[in-house]
Amino acid sequence: MTVEYAWRGRFQNAALNALHAEGFGHEPLDDDWWGQVNRHSLGWVCANDSGRLVGFVNVAWDGGAHAFVLDTLVARGLRRAGVGARLVALAAANAREAGCEWLHVDFDDDLKDFYFGACGFRPTNAGLIAL
Repeated sequence: MTVEYAWRGRFQNAALNALHAEGFGHEPLDDDWWGQVNRHSLGWVCANDSGRLVGFVNVAWDGGAHAFVLDTLVARGLRRAGVGARLVALAAANAREAGCEWLHVDFDDDLKDFYFGACGFRPTNAGLIAL
């Protein structure tokens, strides 16, 4: 296994839709991820193994000091191998380089060890309104 990482890397919508479906447990959709990230994101990190998309993280932002990690995804067979932590580390480094001062993330309880342990986030107070 030789995973290659790329900031603002190229990907095919079908590949990311399949990875998203695997990661979030739903049927594959036909979303235009390429258009979405190019319109709304500071950037994203792709992880590829032999040309196959095996990891992805999106970095949305407010155009200033705050960036947000969204849709961290790793193919099932590569989870717990450091791919996700490397994706987030590269996202953080590139957000910092772009002038962001803060990187935010929200997540389900089962991912606390990953984000607080492997990725170095710290707990903060936050709020949420279900729309």
